[in-house]
Amino acid sequence: MPLKFEFPDARDWRYLMESLEAIIEEANFIADAEGLRLRALDASRVAMVDLYIPREAFQSYELDEERVRIGVNFDDLNKVLKRAKANDRIIFSVEGNRLRVTLAGKAERTFSLPLIDILGEELPVPKVSFDVMAKMVSDTLRDALKDAGMISDTARFIGEEKEFKIMAKSDKGEVEARFTLEGGSLLEYEVKQPSASNYGLDYLDEIVGKAYRVSDLVTLEFSTNKPLSLIFDIAGGGILRYFLAPRME
Repeated sequence: MPLKFEFPDARDWRYLMESLEAIIEEANFIADAEGLRLRALDASRVAMVDLYIPREAFQSYELDEERVRIGVNFDDLNKVLKRAKANDRIIFSVEGNRLRVTLAGKAERTFSLPLIDILGEELPVPKVSFDVMAKMVSDTLRDALKDAGMISDTARFIGEEKEFKIMAKSDKGEVEARFTLEGGSLLEYEVKQPSASNYGLDYLDEIVGKAYRVSDLVTLEFSTNKPLSLIFDIAGGGILRYFLAPRME
């Protein structure tokens, strides 16, 4: 058995996998001595997800090879994870060309899924410098995006010296959400240079609408007409990060 690892809360793992499925249908996990990684683009190459979970975040992590690739279909995997009950642990193991998923609670249920062969080179992390950084409660961002989605399919992110704003405008009307350190809606805020950029709400709503369950906090970074970075910290030192290309006017 080249790989076996256990995570303490199956439902937390389910929320994490659902957040990946928000933009990708299938991808390779890479397991090595440091932990578990995944980096993939959505089909339209507009969004990228970058996931890292260190081995210390797992209850157990056994690796018999230098590197193990795990190709999965997220629709199939999430159907299994939806069967998780409160207080279930989750155990993954790779045996041959199968991924075994065990939900361990009062009973122990094991599912076996075929590993899929996903070709393609491993992607580098985008090299982008950011002029605006804002950290806030992820549910606060989710609510602002839902408000914007009532008006338009595009949100404008504006980073000014003292406040961060999300705006949306269309024939239906206008909406504006303001966030400041003084008001308590921002936990951290830094502006190197005032910036503004537009991003598609179809992607943002899917990403934040799923990932807010993974982490209570989100750090967003952007610059004028450059990709948006959204970082969700995972318990145990892991990071779930998304990059979203700007929508040019």
